[in-house]
Amino acid sequence: MMRKARRLLAWCAGLVLVATCAGLGYETAARRGDAARYPPPGRLVDVGGHRLHLRCTGSGGPVVVLEAGLVESSASWEVVQRRLSAGLRVCSYDRAGYAWSEQGPGPRTAGRAAAELRALLAAAGEPGPYVLAGHSYGGEIVRLFAARYRDLTAGLVLVDATDEGAAAAMRVSRPLVAAQLTVNQALARIGLLRLAGDLLVPGDATAAARAAAPVVYGPGSMAAARAEAWASLDSAREVADAVREPAGPPVVVVIPSGGPPSALDQARRVAARSTRGRVVVAATSEHYVQYWQPDLVVAAIREIAAFTKR
Repeated sequence: MMRKARRLLAWCAGLVLVATCAGLGYETAARRGDAARYPPPGRLVDVGGHRLHLRCTGSGGPVVVLEAGLVESSASWEVVQRRLSAGLRVCSYDRAGYAWSEQGPGPRTAGRAAAELRALLAAAGEPGPYVLAGHSYGGEIVRLFAARYRDLTAGLVLVDATDEGAAAAMRVSRPLVAAQLTVNQALARIGLLRLAGDLLVPGDATAAARAAAPVVYGPGSMAAARAEAWASLDSAREVADAVREPAGPPVVVVIPSGGPPSALDQARRVAARSTRGRVVVAATSEHYVQYWQPDLVVAAIREIAAFTKR
């Protein structure tokens, strides 16, 4: 019985190995055609050693810059960007390693991302000051950008932004998130994302992200997200050190409904640091407020844009 069990295990291991090798070959071959199948909707801009994907639409100032959360790309702002483009110049982009952007140097902290965003906008010829909207982890990046480049920041919209003060929770979640992203990267690398995209793509992904899932949620994006997750404590410290001054730019802090009292307290603290800050509680309890209530986010961005023109 033991010999039969060992033989069965050996056969199973062999089948897994063969399937993995086949998946690697399939994914490698398929990725060669991704540039033609899933062309970038924007353009690639050199920021000094690597290129970032930038998509700008519409016209009219001030320029609005959209910053995605962890594991997400410019596609996460699809609806908001389309609606804002009527009357405003709107730019979304992919951080280094995500979607159509090339890998960048580490460590992948919020501070590095903010510096690369500054270089991207300058190289692309998009003039400031900017209205910056950041979702989740993207909220840390735009807050850091505003603190470092005050003359380039017209105002902020923070959509359920990460709390830089939640260090204890980050220490617990960081290895768990990194492990999950490693699994996701492996599944994408052996072709399961292409073969079973409906199972692996997040259920609330936008239409644009779902259509280009092998690129948007591919191995490169998962590796980039893992690097950012692993640097989360350093990113939080960077933000905490940079946003001590109370007189920040105008800000609208958008949070989902039904969250813990601490989330509302944190939102009020962030708004109170601003020269003109307020908190908006969405009707949805979903983290991706820009998916479930895009008009609310669009209105908040337009509010800040209109205020800067006065």
